[in-house]
Amino acid sequence: MNTRRQFIRISAGIAAAAPLPTAPLPTARLGKYDITRLIIGSNPFYGYSHSSRTLDQHMREWSTPDNVCAALRETERNGINTFQTNGGDRAISDIRLHRERGGQLQVIALIKEKPEDAVAAMRPIAVSHHGEVTDALFRQRKMDDVREFTKRVRQAGVLVGVSTHQPEIIEYIEERGWDVDFYMGCVYNRTRTPEEIRKLLGQLPLPANELYLEKDPERMFAVMRQTRKTCLAFKILAAGRVAGSSESLDAAFKTAFASIKPRDCVIVGVYPRFKNEIEENARRVRACTA
Repeated sequence: MNTRRQFIRISAGIAAAAPLPTAPLPTARLGKYDITRLIIGSNPFYGYSHSSRTLDQHMREWSTPDNVCAALRETERNGINTFQTNGGDRAISDIRLHRERGGQLQVIALIKEKPEDAVAAMRPIAVSHHGEVTDALFRQRKMDDVREFTKRVRQAGVLVGVSTHQPEIIEYIEERGWDVDFYMGCVYNRTRTPEEIRKLLGQLPLPANELYLEKDPERMFAVMRQTRKTCLAFKILAAGRVAGSSESLDAAFKTAFASIKPRDCVIVGVYPRFKNEIEENARRVRACTA
């Protein structure tokens, strides 16, 4: 069978059988767990490019179970010990396959509903309420629904998180003293409504639902620093929009780690079809946290 050889060729050098490192990346404490300050994200694996439908399809075609599991093995080889993903059927089956093949990545699940089912199916260390749903409920003044979700997660016996794209929501939860362990914060507020965007710009960009503004990260990072709870910053690369060169990638990682607390982490998705992004990002985090 040429499966492994083909994977290595199309993935620009990811070596699934390479030995694991002796030491992980720098870690932060989340509950009783040590999580690496770089967490692998899953959006590219499942075709969520936040760019175009064509790229979505391109990602999904590459992301066979074998390719995803080889990427997760490469993740461990580079000292990363945590995987953040959704509760979809593909994510669940990929996690099972990863574990059947000896993988030991810890899982943080991002869920919209029924957290008990996710805990049973995925055996995660933590469950976070999905950010887009959080933001929608905040606009509808239905944050009690989010709080009820967090209570159910606590009862399920895993760590509790809330994800959002809006710094105001973290402030809202902090002011009310909710029983949560961590926050996931998108550093770009990409869930603004068309009305909010028009008020800011006087017009709507195309597409109107994917607006990335250069000052957004400053606002989210500031709120992350103000809470004592662990924060997981995501979309630090603006869904690939600041990934045009090695220099811009280096700058984005440096800004993120200079802006968050020592107990905070970043979540970065990878699409290692053309080069070993996993190894490159791990090297950047080692440099930023040296």
